[in-house]
Amino acid sequence: MSAVPSPANLLSRLGVLDWIRIGLLLLGLVFVATGLLPRATAQDSLERIAPLLLFLFSVIILAELTKEAGVFDAIAQRMARAGRGDYAALFVLCFAFATVNTVFLNLDTTAVLLTPVMLALASRAKIAPLPLAMTTVWLANTASLLLPVSNLTNLLAADRVALETPEFAARMWLPQLAVLIVTAALLWTFFWRRSMRGADRYEPPVPEPVRDRVLFSATGVACLLFIGAILAGVHTGFQLGIAATIPAVIAVVAFAVRDRTALKPALIPWQLLVFVAALFLVVPTLERYGLDDAMRSLIGTDDGWAGAMRAAFAGGGLSNVLNNLPAYVAGESAVPAENKDQLLSLLIGTNVGPVITPWGSLATLLWFEWCRRWDVRVPMRKFVLTGVALATLGCSSAVAALLLTS
Repeated sequence: MSAVPSPANLLSRLGVLDWIRIGLLLLGLVFVATGLLPRATAQDSLERIAPLLLFLFSVIILAELTKEAGVFDAIAQRMARAGRGDYAALFVLCFAFATVNTVFLNLDTTAVLLTPVMLALASRAKIAPLPLAMTTVWLANTASLLLPVSNLTNLLAADRVALETPEFAARMWLPQLAVLIVTAALLWTFFWRRSMRGADRYEPPVPEPVRDRVLFSATGVACLLFIGAILAGVHTGFQLGIAATIPAVIAVVAFAVRDRTALKPALIPWQLLVFVAALFLVVPTLERYGLDDAMRSLIGTDDGWAGAMRAAFAGGGLSNVLNNLPAYVAGESAVPAENKDQLLSLLIGTNVGPVITPWGSLATLLWFEWCRRWDVRVPMRKFVLTGVALATLGCSSAVAALLLTS
């Protein structure tokens, strides 16, 4: 039995981003302790996100165990073989896989799990890693408009505009389609065409056997149950936290029986939970001391075309300065309650817009961490400039599509 790590060893394992998250939480607690943020306001803010934290906790554990069982690896290998060495076919398959994963398992899951899968695939098939990596990070952000579960901000917006999953999807399917078309065109132009990827064809990797068929099947079924629970919740009122928790428990039980070594404390996504909780203490405080007024002046009160575009680009801009979650929370309080189109436009800006800076969204931060671990060089100048193009064209096309269906 391995020795329990000492507190000193645990602290030594914390990275820079971990200390930033902890510091942010401590700052929020200081705000509450000093009265800068009233305790009642802090309590209301944390109660609002409690179900969302349960959802994030469960879905990350489910996805991590699914990855450990080899399900995502098997899908990626099959995609590479299905492409038969043709980059255009591989592009379509990777694009579809990342899109579906983001829509149903949320953008952070795509960043956490698909990034290492895609980078491992690039290594085994001797493919340039940057096209695969950029496909993952861009779609983790831009494919997150369709369902409330696709993004934490969607859950907040759906609650604010009182839209259940079918109604939310009915409003957002055309904006989602519009931004996916833009994303596909820019991905191919900037990263996938022959002069960018550096090869005419690739060599499909040799299939690797599944390590444990029982775990593979159990976690695969758990993921299908999770997707089914979300769809069932449309009609039966399932809470999103429960919809994620039950499949996660199935996966945990399967590993408890077959491979307990995989059930490590590292499975718990404490960084994500700390970060989200901290934001919902810090942002309300900033709103009380000027951020709310600044966002209100940027967004305005017009619920027409001009107001919708202002909301989208204000949300996208602030996301790249701070982060998309506090940008949405600050913008939401500045949008009049009756301006449903303007609020959904703000949502578009905070989902599609944060692709310019490494800290624009939590998904982008997680993606950069994986690229660092795999020694993948990301040219920052190209990342920023191509991100500006995607944010500008993606937000404009999505808001236009939203208003056409208003």
